[in-house]
Amino acid sequence: MKRIEIFRTNVFDKATARMLVRNLKRVFPRSKINFDLEDCDRILRIESRQPIDIRRVHFSLKLEGYRADILN
Repeated sequence: MKRIEIFRTNVFDKATARMLVRNLKRVFPRSKINFDLEDCDRILRIESRQPIDIRRVHFSLKLEGYRADILN
């Protein structure tokens, strides 16, 4: 079963998004991770067959000075 989590972020540029995706892939290997910076909420989407630890997503972005808020 696929699990999908969607977050609102404060990431504005593609270079930062690429760096954050690389970092998150270390935490969530074999997950599909991408940003939609064109969306007004600058969406981060994580799709995985494993459970997605939301706290680890928050922490990973916070370490780099960014925010990720879960969208319901």
